[in-house]
Amino acid sequence: MQTIFRGRHFINLEDFTKEEVDTMLEVSLDLKKKFAMGVPTNYLPNQSMFLMFFEQSTRTRNSMEAGFAQLGGHAGFLDSSSMQIAHGESAKDTAIILSRFGHAIACRYCNWGYGNKYLNEMAKWSKAPIMNLQCDLYHPFQALADLMTMKEKLGDLKRVKIAIIWAYAESHKKPISVPVSQLLVFPRYGMDVWLAHPKGWELPEWVIEQARENAAKYGGTVTITNNEADAYEGAQIVIPKNWGNWVNDQTGLAASGAVAVVDDKLMAQKSWKCTEAKMATAHKDVLYMHALPADRNNEVEDSVIDGPHSIVYDEAENRLHTAKAVMTLLMGGR
Repeated sequence: MQTIFRGRHFINLEDFTKEEVDTMLEVSLDLKKKFAMGVPTNYLPNQSMFLMFFEQSTRTRNSMEAGFAQLGGHAGFLDSSSMQIAHGESAKDTAIILSRFGHAIACRYCNWGYGNKYLNEMAKWSKAPIMNLQCDLYHPFQALADLMTMKEKLGDLKRVKIAIIWAYAESHKKPISVPVSQLLVFPRYGMDVWLAHPKGWELPEWVIEQARENAAKYGGTVTITNNEADAYEGAQIVIPKNWGNWVNDQTGLAASGAVAVVDDKLMAQKSWKCTEAKMATAHKDVLYMHALPADRNNEVEDSVIDGPHSIVYDEAENRLHTAKAVMTLLMGGR
C-alpha cells in the first residue's frame, strides 16, 4: 500500500501508480463501511476547500460538499460566473489567493481546449491540492467510482469484457472526459476493454496509445470498433454513454462553454441506443453502468436503466465515498 499523498494534485488518474489507485479504493471501501455504520470520520476538522464550477453539476457538487462535511470540513461553492473570473481574473491569481484562504481547490471546467489547461495553470501556482471535478479531457473522480463499483460487484476484474459504447443524445455536446478516463484506467486492471463509436466520434490517438500501453503492462486488451454489436456481444459490463465529436468537429464550441448541437451528423446515429435487445446479446449477468445524467429514451431505454442489470445508483453513491477518500489522502495523512 502506498501512503504518500498529502499535498498532491488530483487532475488525472494517470498521475498515480496502480498501487496508489488501489490505496484510494481501499480507503473508499473503509469510508463506505463507516458511513453505513454511522461511525464518525472527522479526519479533516476545521479545514476548508473551494468548489469552483464553470458548468452545472448534481453528483459531483453534492458528493464533494456532503463528503467534506462528513470529514469535518467546510466546502464553499463558487459559481465562476459570479467570481472575478467573469471579469478576466487569471487562473494564477485565483489559485494563489484561494490556496492562501483554504486547504484545497476543486474545479469543474469542461470547455473544450480550455478546462485542462486552466486546471494545470492553477496547479502551477496553488499552495494547496487542485482537484479535477471534470475537465475537457479527464474525469478522475468518476473513473475511480466506476472502478470501486465494478470491484464491489465482480471482485477480480482481470479479463472481464467491458464495453465503453457511444450512445445517441440530444441534451448537449458532452465532454469526452468520462470515456477517456475509463479507457485509460480500466486496462490497468487487466480488463478486456472495447471502445465502440460511430465514425467521426473518435477519441484522441494519444489516449488510444496510452490505453494500449497500460493494457500491455497489466495484462488487459484494448479493442476499437465502429461495430456496436461486437462491443455488446458477451460483455460483462456495458457503459453506453454519449460524448461529443470534439476531436474532429468544433461545432458548438463557445467561450462560455459547449452548447447543444443536434445536426444531421448526430441525427444519423440515432440507432446507437442501449436497448433490451442489445443487452440480451451480452453476458447473461451483464451490468449496465452510466455516469448520469442519462438522456433517457435517447441513450438508453427506461426498461434497461431501471431494470435488473442496472447498477447506476450504486455507481452514483460511490462518488461520495471515493471523493472522501481522495480528500482524506490529499488533505490529511502524510
